[in-house]
Amino acid sequence: MKVEQFVFSLSRSNKRIVSLACDVLFIFVAFWGAFGVRFGHYDYFLNIAFWECLVILTIATLFIFVQLGLYRAILRYLTFQALVVVSAGAIFSAIAFSGLGFYLDAGIPRTVPIIYGAFLALLAGGARLIMRTYIANFNHPKNQRKSVVIYGAGTTGRQLCLALRQSNDYKPVAFVDSDESLRNTTMMGIRVYPANKIAAVLDKYNAEQVLLALPNASRSERKAVLNHLQHLSIEVRTVPDIEDIVSGKSKIDELREVPIEDLLGRDPVEPVAELFTANITDKVVMVTGAGGSIGSELCRQILNQQPSKLILFEVSEYSLYIIEKELVETVKKQGLTVEIYPLLGSVQRENRLQAVMEAFQVQTLYHAAAYKHVPMVEFNVVEGVRNNVFGTLYTAQAAINAGVETFVLISTDKAVRPTNVMGTTKRMAELSLQALAETSVNTRFCMVRFGNVLGSSGSVIPLFKRQITEGGPVTVTDPNIIRYFMTIPEAAQLVIQAGAMGKGGDVFVLDMGEPVKIAELAAKLIKLSGLEVKDASNPNGDIEIQYTGLRPGEKLYEELLIGDNVGKTKHERIMTADEIYLPWAQLEPLLQRLDAACHDFEHEVVRNILLEAPTGFVPTDGICDIVWNIKPRPQLAEVIPHQPISA
Repeated sequence: MKVEQFVFSLSRSNKRIVSLACDVLFIFVAFWGAFGVRFGHYDYFLNIAFWECLVILTIATLFIFVQLGLYRAILRYLTFQALVVVSAGAIFSAIAFSGLGFYLDAGIPRTVPIIYGAFLALLAGGARLIMRTYIANFNHPKNQRKSVVIYGAGTTGRQLCLALRQSNDYKPVAFVDSDESLRNTTMMGIRVYPANKIAAVLDKYNAEQVLLALPNASRSERKAVLNHLQHLSIEVRTVPDIEDIVSGKSKIDELREVPIEDLLGRDPVEPVAELFTANITDKVVMVTGAGGSIGSELCRQILNQQPSKLILFEVSEYSLYIIEKELVETVKKQGLTVEIYPLLGSVQRENRLQAVMEAFQVQTLYHAAAYKHVPMVEFNVVEGVRNNVFGTLYTAQAAINAGVETFVLISTDKAVRPTNVMGTTKRMAELSLQALAETSVNTRFCMVRFGNVLGSSGSVIPLFKRQITEGGPVTVTDPNIIRYFMTIPEAAQLVIQAGAMGKGGDVFVLDMGEPVKIAELAAKLIKLSGLEVKDASNPNGDIEIQYTGLRPGEKLYEELLIGDNVGKTKHERIMTADEIYLPWAQLEPLLQRLDAACHDFEHEVVRNILLEAPTGFVPTDGICDIVWNIKPRPQLAEVIPHQPISA
């Protein structure tokens, strides 16, 4: 066994004995070294009074170190505070030395204790620093620790560096910062380089990762940094948000993947307080589809505004259990008085809906229950129509009968000039509410239309990350496909605020920012994982992007507005759209025919009715319903679409 392994294997008490023995040696060297510097010869070794002084001084100094707690410090985690303790002990020891020389009448020059104190501080403190550095590297050979560059030399960056030095996985080798005042400075023994030199820094230190220590930066600022890094094909990770660090939810060295919202660079806007609380605070609020991506986030946001009751309406037992459990824990933790009621039920059962709304006297209803996955609805046409069109209609009619004050529909950008059944059914749902809004006196209807949300059950982002982890390929439907994105919390906040502005039959459109090219997003994720895209120009790359072709009903791009009639609202990211619709007298017969066709599974008739309605439906595929295609049937004549009826 090597000497260092033997020492490290000692018990805590035995290690303290070793530290004491080393300090005795340091006192001896500092004591006689001070005389050597002062006298310039070695005759003083023969002075018995000096030896007596050394013995007493050694005992006194060890006692001082013990009282100052020096031997309780663990070398592995030695900080600047421990060096202060060593320095203080050396000063007290030098004072004791001076006093001993006087009382023993040893004839010690006044400069010797001063020289002794300086030597002792250097020896005891320096040895501990050297051991701390050695221990930090002893169990972490260079080939087992990743060399990392920390982007951000502020307080968070320095704390991260300190934490990583105790880590088994990471070795900080350089800081990078855009602050010109830090250029070519050194922090914690590590040099700070300007941000525009990061490529050279990565090459110089052969770094494997860049760690972003920018918890206070806005998303737009982080996006600018990521855009600067993505061409380097270096793995990028980030520290948690500063709120999570301060609250204790996360530790500074709990490194995470770069949040996808940082790639979009969209900064959230503070909600307008009066809009956020108008339909919720002290009211009975109901959310359909409460266990879904949007529905569950709506519930979280609503809970924070303290309604008197929150009704969770969900068809999935497991999803309902999960969101109810989370919300109940939040109520307990925050000491809220909100009553939460988890209710199983389908929006296709009007009597169940009305019974619930009447029993709880619901005042505000957010209708998030829907089938939203385009190919799934294409493969299950009748169920898509039943849930999205008639589920919305039944919920709205139940709301009117139960005297609900406000009804807010969660719609989608796929309802604009739809090429698929899902988008068409959502536009039909909008038409139903617009028609009912004209006839309803007590219930105020409005619709909120927006695009894709990050992290939803159907989002491409989790799929891309899983494919990258598995070594690829990453699958994209088309190289030119683009989509609008926003975060789920932002979407939920804007939905709540839009609902408060509705007057009746309003179609609100959320500002989704700039559209994102999906192929470019996939390439960014690959590069920020430290890998290279494999293509014709780089055949030796790591991950290939494969194009699979558009799925049934899928569009290359999505729109948010049917026409150009758009107006502003109190909120900078919420707009109103003035769009065509049918009065209830014209829409009702069409819905009755659609209901009958669904009941008889007449898919050709369903398709024709959807084409006939003023939805702008332009299908890109034939009828894709799985059962309809697999069921044997006689040869049918070509289905000729009806011309849409005008509003």
